[in-house]
Amino acid sequence: MDGLRKNYSRRGLSTILLVALAAAIIGVALFAYMKISASRSGQSLELTPEAKQYLSSLKLSDVEMKATESYLKQRIVEITGKIGNNGNRGIDHIEIYCVFYDAYGQVVLRQRVAIVRESAGGIKPGETKSFRLPFDDLPVSWNQQMPQLVIAGIRFSS
Repeated sequence: MDGLRKNYSRRGLSTILLVALAAAIIGVALFAYMKISASRSGQSLELTPEAKQYLSSLKLSDVEMKATESYLKQRIVEITGKIGNNGNRGIDHIEIYCVFYDAYGQVVLRQRVAIVRESAGGIKPGETKSFRLPFDDLPVSWNQQMPQLVIAGIRFSS
């Protein structure tokens, strides 16, 4: 009987160890993924002098804002629009700052978002692409006006 208990407790212990090991491996993998993901997004695009010069070749148009209610009864504000590349260079990635203000003109939220991504094909010279920016966590003090949209970073195609 003691041998049976030892065998059973060893199996129980080994199962617990296997589950703990699997959880640790998943945790390490998740941590590594988040670090890699953060470092990629942390490679913050800058507006180099070359990119600043190119800004006049980029044009935001048809920018609109609307509010809708999600299935969870949460208010979602969407900003949609288009960006045109009137220059002679292809661009892999464009990020903008969306700056939201309160009734007194004070910044209540400044969020950096991508409107052109390499994974979506970037934007070629002469091309116009649509973008959609959903926001579901805007501060209550926001003045309900269109935020200021400022190009924050550009990465040219190689």
